[in-house]
Amino acid sequence: MEKLAGKVCLVTGGGSGIGLAVARGLLAEGARVAIAGRDESKLGHAAKQLAGGERLTLCTLDVANPDQVQAGVEQLRDRWGPVDMLVNNAGLNLRERSVRELTPESWQLLLRANLDGAFYCIHAVLPSMLQRHDGVIINISSIAGKRPGPLGGAAYAASKFGMRALGLCLAAEEKDSGIRVSNIYPGEVDTPILDVRPQPVSAEHRQQILRAEDVAAAVLFVATLPPRVSVPELVITPTAQVYI
Repeated sequence: MEKLAGKVCLVTGGGSGIGLAVARGLLAEGARVAIAGRDESKLGHAAKQLAGGERLTLCTLDVANPDQVQAGVEQLRDRWGPVDMLVNNAGLNLRERSVRELTPESWQLLLRANLDGAFYCIHAVLPSMLQRHDGVIINISSIAGKRPGPLGGAAYAASKFGMRALGLCLAAEEKDSGIRVSNIYPGEVDTPILDVRPQPVSAEHRQQILRAEDVAAAVLFVATLPPRVSVPELVITPTAQVYI
């Protein structure tokens, strides 16, 4: 039995990595899925892989632009109806991530993409969720949002700590509104974001860390629970990664 049949789901950063894997899982559960991202050609390539037919659509937008986000959500509403589930997955990092290397411009770039974008998406879908007393918001944060360090860098960690606070505050505010909010904190994941690490990541290391589908399984676990169940926070790490 498909647990999400007919649900309208918006997945940001859906063109690759975790977002693509999440979209695949949601489609398998019967959902109607919109994958959002800045690169139209990348989204098109992802759509071919997903082969979602009429239950898949593309939203070309920059989550750091609130007007584009609002327009995208309105277009999706006109096509399928209001968003039932938002997966805030879009995010980026930079090779020059130490505090010495950061500039005001690069700092703002990361905060806009990773934190502001999550808020803009929540701001766009929340009113309809409140009207219907129903909705699921899943924020893909990072273990860097709980345990900061040089690996992710100060700006990335700050953005993910901010996303953590945003999700927890929203969950507390709307606990009686029928809206469930979950923050998921993956450890190292073998996705394209590794390509901008200051030091190259070896093939051996990639074999030891999480896959995108592992994080997608965590998202699907949260997404398919009954309305009486809330998962405020979920940490998922590779077996080889110490979490203390």
